[in-house]
Amino acid sequence: MSETLEEGAPATTETTVDWRKGMSDNIAYALLVYTGLQIFVTVDAMKDGSSSILPYLALVVLVAMIIPACRWFERRWQTLSEEQAHDRSLAAAYRRDRILLWLLAIGLPLALTALFKLLTSIG
Repeated sequence: MSETLEEGAPATTETTVDWRKGMSDNIAYALLVYTGLQIFVTVDAMKDGSSSILPYLALVVLVAMIIPACRWFERRWQTLSEEQAHDRSLAAAYRRDRILLWLLAIGLPLALTALFKLLTSIG
């Protein structure tokens, strides 16, 4: 029998949950979404305002920025002991970290795009 603590939480059986696997899965999906947004939103907006290599350099810099954040989340959850990895009292911390991860993954590319469009409209 399978149940879920909340949407986005790792799958559970009646007695087991593994926060490490759940966070690892969220990080993988967040990186895919982040990279997709970078490619389709940010770089496209930058191309409109510049004919140089700047959009591609910005893409590399921003990908390099998200990696340390993802490594921090991964390290935080992967260092849990076996007992801690199945401790349901960590549900609130897991939810908080998952929300922060997704805010970064979606928010950074959109914020950069808005900033770039603002700068190009001023100049």
